[in-house]
Amino acid sequence: MLFSLRELVQWLGFATFEMLLHLVAFLVFSVLLAVKVDNFTDELDWWHAFIPLFTADGLSTYFTMIVSIRLFQDGEKRLAVMRLFWILTVLSLKFVFEMLLCQKLEGGSSQLWYGLIMSPVFILLQLLMIRACRVN
Repeated sequence: MLFSLRELVQWLGFATFEMLLHLVAFLVFSVLLAVKVDNFTDELDWWHAFIPLFTADGLSTYFTMIVSIRLFQDGEKRLAVMRLFWILTVLSLKFVFEMLLCQKLEGGSSQLWYGLIMSPVFILLQLLMIRACRVN
């Protein structure tokens, strides 16, 4: 069962533009991941492969700030604060996951185990479950 765009916007809290931004970033990341795994070039390390995802997080944060400021100016203070809080929580959990995974793949920190790396994703899934129950 596929979700409609309206349902995704309602459940995730992201605007359509932000979802498109993250989708394009994931597509570029997938290409860079294939290049890195197949060793086509020695100059590409894991930090460079993750740049599209980090860029999408930064642009999405910037877009969220602009939307929240506009909502606040229009008198929608509660909606602005709730949207800002939700999006920044989701993006920070995603960013922490990407950073920990990149550090583990780079081999710099052997103390990181995959349960610790995946913990932001587990927290995010629990928050999405709660939000999906609250929406309907």
